[in-house]
Amino acid sequence: MKTILDEAKSYLDWIVGIRRELHRFPELGYQEFKTSELIRKTLDELHIPYRHPIGETGVLATLGTGRGPCVGLRADMDALPITECADVPFRSAVNGTMHACGHDCHIAMLLGAAKILKRRESEIRGTVKLLFQPAEEGGAGGLRMCVEGALEAPNVDRIFGLHVWPTLPSGQIGSRAGTLLASAGSLKIVVTGKGGHAAMPQMCFDPVATSAKIISELQTIVSRELDPLDPGVVSITTIHGGQAFNVIPPSVTMTGTIRSLTVRGMEFLEERIRTIASHVAAANRCEAQIEFLDAYPPTVNDGHCWDVAQVLGRELLGESNVQQLLPVMGGEDFSYYTNRIPGCFVALGMRNESQGAVYGVHHPMFKADEEMLPLGSALHVGFALKSLDELS
Repeated sequence: MKTILDEAKSYLDWIVGIRRELHRFPELGYQEFKTSELIRKTLDELHIPYRHPIGETGVLATLGTGRGPCVGLRADMDALPITECADVPFRSAVNGTMHACGHDCHIAMLLGAAKILKRRESEIRGTVKLLFQPAEEGGAGGLRMCVEGALEAPNVDRIFGLHVWPTLPSGQIGSRAGTLLASAGSLKIVVTGKGGHAAMPQMCFDPVATSAKIISELQTIVSRELDPLDPGVVSITTIHGGQAFNVIPPSVTMTGTIRSLTVRGMEFLEERIRTIASHVAAANRCEAQIEFLDAYPPTVNDGHCWDVAQVLGRELLGESNVQQLLPVMGGEDFSYYTNRIPGCFVALGMRNESQGAVYGVHHPMFKADEEMLPLGSALHVGFALKSLDELS
């Protein structure tokens, strides 16, 4: 595997060039038209066949025999509605949109793996599928890929994904067997009362004051109803209501997120939010409509797939650079794949103080240690070849 890493490093400029081009022109979920075009152009240059469209803007490339066994490698493509503040020469040229979660890195690493795998296609003992997937950031693009047959013909036996991880030092990888990432969903609460003049609150049923009470009470679910050893998140993140300083509005709309490491935990949070919001609203002579959007399932790694990744990581990086991570309350639609087939989601360290790569994902100052991108390409290749050797 050392030779694969050496080969990947020789493509550093090529991989980084792709990443920077993607970074300059980020696109939101299901709008990844230029992104998809660049991916397909690169695959055409590498003479790798693909299916497009899949999942609306996604690309599904195939290498090897076209028969089983089959291993899938996944990269997500969408950016976030964030204005970039990082001082880099290739900063986003799209106002209000940024690759703040590193999906541009994921695409570049998988295309690097495609380049290596094409040169070594005779070594592929089966089939490797490359899944370039749209709309991870809330759009459930992974589910669309599954529904539209990305894991079929031939059936994918295992799947691997990489994610840049700014809390992990560059040159390290990490993950764990079992649940790595939480089930994550969103909620919307509309509190309706009776608006009127702010100077005469006695004539109104105030949805603003009621919303404040609801927010306060929702915080007690995690702090007072969950076991302290059972992680959960209930966060109200937006509040919209009213337009004038002297008018009590008729309604207030709140949105937020809920998270748990289990499906059972998500069901409990939803039930308690409904009960608390509706009863607090009623006690204040208002009504609350509560809506939950479909939540991503927890991302649960197959133990053997993580073993394969660990063996590879030790070969490439040494024992001390393979870390066992604790579960994280972030969510990932890679979970739609691991709900169906064995797989493993692996964190690739990107923290490098000397380069200013110290900010977390979803931060406007996020930076990636680009020298680690070839390592990601080599890991993808290793995941595929090692697994096919086992499965064949």
